[in-house]
Amino acid sequence: MAPKMVTSFRRSLSFPNPPSHNSSKPRKALHVRSASLPCRSHPIISQLRDEISELISWSGADTASRTSAWLCDGLRRLKAVHESLDDLLHLPQTRESLRGGEYLDLIEKFLEDFLRFVDVYGIFQTLALRLKEEYSAVQISVRRKNDSEIGVHSKNLNKIAKEIGKLASNLVSIGKLSIAPAGAPYDDEAELIEVINDVLKVTVSVSCLLFGGISNSAAFRKPSCMGGLSFGVKTKNVKFEGGIREFQEINLDNLRKKAEEEVKMSSKKMHEMEDRILEIEGCGERAFRSLINTRVSLLNVVTQ
Repeated sequence: MAPKMVTSFRRSLSFPNPPSHNSSKPRKALHVRSASLPCRSHPIISQLRDEISELISWSGADTASRTSAWLCDGLRRLKAVHESLDDLLHLPQTRESLRGGEYLDLIEKFLEDFLRFVDVYGIFQTLALRLKEEYSAVQISVRRKNDSEIGVHSKNLNKIAKEIGKLASNLVSIGKLSIAPAGAPYDDEAELIEVINDVLKVTVSVSCLLFGGISNSAAFRKPSCMGGLSFGVKTKNVKFEGGIREFQEINLDNLRKKAEEEVKMSSKKMHEMEDRILEIEGCGERAFRSLINTRVSLLNVVTQ
């Protein structure tokens, strides 16, 4: 069920926010067209394009670099992108450009897309809490060396992880159909439509990496599947390559036959991983709130 939205989670407004410099990779320019930006473009638009470009660089990390810290960094960057878009939507000139213009149908489509994001991230928050609860239960079974209980909890973890992976299938069409009409003049309104669409596209990319990274991690697979796990799950046209690196290091198979030291090591890794799950859940929740804010601000543009 979609969350009921009456108001947004407000923040203090400042223009412009300083761009993020957390990326360890050199910033790449995002070339969306050959023409230069109009001189009337607001600095927030340039900031947004820089932040989107940094997120694209972030998403290109190789599999070995895809850790829980990397994932949380992407969610923080995504939150910053939506906060910048939210700031842009509060500008009087933005409201004047978008209200009642020729792109009203596209804005309605954007509102539907943002609502889909809100729904999906709301479901993810619920699944992440279930994942944490089930993972806490399996840790108790590990300490007891109870393979039958481990099998039950691992099966539940596997089911939740699959549900998380399927969330990406709800996003595959976003950012593809929402394009400006061919031959339309490139003015302030067209530029705003373009940058909103770019935000949607990069949100899809980050979301798929989030959902796929969790669903395709060995720690959330049944023990019998871990020995020959194939990293390349495909769900309705969304292919996930690999999982989160630390989550691949957990092996719950045949703990009863392992030495006490191996069991203690597995238990320690699982405790560390629980902290990482909590951090991912927290970063996801903050991104979720920023999505709500952005949609409410866009809705206010066309209704107030």
